[in-house]
Amino acid sequence: MARDYAKQSPMMLLVTAGILLIIQAASCQRVRVRVVAEVEAYPTESVDLRCQFVDEGNTKLTQVSWIWEPREGQRDNIAVFHPIYGESFPESPFNGRVSFIQGTLTNPSITITSLKMADAGRYTCEYATYPSGNEQGTTNLVILAKPKNSASPVVVQASTSGKPVVVAQCEAADGKPAATIKWMGEVGGTENTTSKKVQDGTVTVRSEYLLVPTPEDNGKEVTCMISQRTQDKPQTFPMKLSVEYPPTVSIVGYDNNWYIGRTDAVLTCQATGNPVPTTVTWTAMSGRMPDTVQIDANKLIVRKVDEAVNTTFVCEVMNRLGVGKHQVTTAVIEAIADPSNAGVVAGAIIGSLLALLLVSALIAVLVNRSRRQRRGYPGNGEPGAYGNKARLFGGAGNKSEGTGANINGPIYTYRESDPGALVENVNDFHRHGPPGSTPTAHDILLSSEMDEAERRKFDALDDSLEEEEERYDSFSVGMAPAYHIHRHNEEMGGVSMYLDDDMESQRDGSVISRTAIYV
Repeated sequence: MARDYAKQSPMMLLVTAGILLIIQAASCQRVRVRVVAEVEAYPTESVDLRCQFVDEGNTKLTQVSWIWEPREGQRDNIAVFHPIYGESFPESPFNGRVSFIQGTLTNPSITITSLKMADAGRYTCEYATYPSGNEQGTTNLVILAKPKNSASPVVVQASTSGKPVVVAQCEAADGKPAATIKWMGEVGGTENTTSKKVQDGTVTVRSEYLLVPTPEDNGKEVTCMISQRTQDKPQTFPMKLSVEYPPTVSIVGYDNNWYIGRTDAVLTCQATGNPVPTTVTWTAMSGRMPDTVQIDANKLIVRKVDEAVNTTFVCEVMNRLGVGKHQVTTAVIEAIADPSNAGVVAGAIIGSLLALLLVSALIAVLVNRSRRQRRGYPGNGEPGAYGNKARLFGGAGNKSEGTGANINGPIYTYRESDPGALVENVNDFHRHGPPGSTPTAHDILLSSEMDEAERRKFDALDDSLEEEEERYDSFSVGMAPAYHIHRHNEEMGGVSMYLDDDMESQRDGSVISRTAIYV
């Protein structure tokens, strides 16, 4: 088997070499005519179509021609170069617009000027050679057209039927290839896009934006975006919708506080509409406009409020599509205090209240003091007699002597300035008494010869009297019984002296004597 393989190997090598030569020859033949596969150009511009015969070798070049194929099955010869006869341009749509760049067989490149959209197609550079025959290369010429882009809103009226209408449109005209259009917006509409191919090969794309228009949609923004091969980036067209509607009107400024005498009360008529309202009219339903009213465009100014403006004011606004109205009824009320004096009024009220409280406190103090005085307390709060009055107690007399009322005995005065002290009234008869008469207790008290022991006894007597008076004051009015104070002094020779044996209670809480004389 190895020998068989060795016998077959030289044959196989020859076959392989033959195949490689065939492939190389075919490859060299394909690359002899060098062209650019595709070229892009724009209308009205110029384009160069390159062609070159590479590695001529033993091949004899006899002629080169350029053939245009606008569509399948159509071939038009537009330029010919012969080494002897030179350049030739047969009748074609390119007459006067095509020429050779160098004018040689090895480099027969051409230039086409003033391009048209119809110039697009296949361009073949074809060589007539000997002995191999014709060799060629083909270039595809693409004519690009920048579209004419535009967009605009469509003026519409607010819909009452509920059907969508075109509110904006966008167009990319005469473009190649065809453009694409997209919509962006906040109104939630729909789009309808169509395209139309023109005879020269361009395409016009049109898109419409539809919605049911309302007054609220007026002024809202939508955007059309156009994309196409010839553009570096998409082109955008923002636009505001234009929806027409009759005026809508409202009156502002009335605060339900039109009191008589108020000045410069203002009503303002506010209106919106598309187109913008041009006429504003004020009327009063009561008839003639009051004399105190002044009209200034959309403002109604009441210089001074009176009964005449107690009416209904109407504002009427008009535009091309219709009329809008609104009214407000103004009720005039009685005059009120000027709000600017509110602080003064409040201060006066507070001051009056404080003064009233002060007077009330003073009256309470005086009444309390009067009550204390009637109960036996002087103005300084200390126990005593009844104000500036002094009580004079008539003595009961000496019962052993059978005397009655104290008409001859001494009269004692009880003064609040010296609580508990008994002072003899100025009476010479009682001061000295008849010659040889028995000295009274008061005489003993006032005597300079009274010793200390006797003075302490009388002090104790005074303290006892003050305690009795305080016990009496603790009783309520109307409940205190008649209270008698007795003083006994066994050391005074059995003399029983009744200072207040005829004292009785009063309704105001005081205690007075039936026989006392008040001075």
